Amino acid sequence: MAGLNPGRQPAKTCAGLHGDGTGENMTKTMSEGQRAYEAKRAAKAGMSLEKWLHSRERDAEAEAKARQQATTPPKPKKTGLISRLIDKAHKPL
Repeated sequence: MAGLNPGRQPAKTCAGLHGDGTGENMTKTMSEGQRAYEAKRAAKAGMSLEKWLHSRERDAEAEAKARQQATTPPKPKKTGLISRLIDKAHKPL
């Protein structure tokens, strides 16, 4: 799809916001149609556009963090006292 409009860059997503989180960066990179669509969704949710974009950014960050935590393997559980004592007893002096 990038080859269809080589002169235009795609609009940034909410996860691409940097810094203050006001959403100002997001509204500058969005087209008029995208801005209108997001404004409609914000009005439906009873929020301002800036607050809506900020909440979407936080949701995207939380989802990314949850996805990362899901991919990291859990730490191995420490064996019980009896198992450790038996293992220690089997080791040579």
